[in-house]
Amino acid sequence: MRVVQSSLHDDVAAQLRERIFAGALPPGTFLDEVRLAEEMSISRTPLREALKVLTAEGLVRHEPRRGCFVNEVTEQDLDEIFPVIGLLEGRCAYEAAQHASDADLQTLEVLHQKLAKHARARRINEYYEANFAIHEAIIRLADNRWLASVIADLRKILRLARLQQLHAPGRLDQSLSEHLAVFAALKARDADGAEAAMRTHLQRQREALRELARAQRSRLA
Repeated sequence: MRVVQSSLHDDVAAQLRERIFAGALPPGTFLDEVRLAEEMSISRTPLREALKVLTAEGLVRHEPRRGCFVNEVTEQDLDEIFPVIGLLEGRCAYEAAQHASDADLQTLEVLHQKLAKHARARRINEYYEANFAIHEAIIRLADNRWLASVIADLRKILRLARLQQLHAPGRLDQSLSEHLAVFAALKARDADGAEAAMRTHLQRQREALRELARAQRSRLA
């Protein structure tokens, strides 16, 4: 079997992507090519190729004569993306309810136990990682490569903003409750219920982000 090795610029893109998702490179950050090349001990050629990859993914924007910046997700972006991803992930939950085995559900049980533990301890970063793992598990259980591909592209953009929504008052507990509703429907093999619960979960994420934006505008007024 032929082993396909990733190129240097793919490795660099992966490193920068993780820095962006971890918040080490927040939205709006100027990506200084000279400094980054020195930090990563690479030439600027693979770095520039990596930045092209991230620009194509929507994580980075290039401004002529200014350079590259970590993209900032606008309210309009969120208004346009959330209804779409709600439909897509809702369909994943629908198909997962039809396909999940008892062993699959046991794996999800463990993930939800971790989710609840992080929620009780108010560990937002850890909660988000468990949350992300659950969404990924449900997408895999749907076993629909077309859904998975489109969702993966949109989730990269939303990861620029999703962590913020967990800081909205009461959102952590609300999010946990929503996840448990999805899981209950999956365990019952209730495809329609799982789809509806997942769409509600995504809709409330958008509402939480909208609430945070309003609060921020009020503080600045």
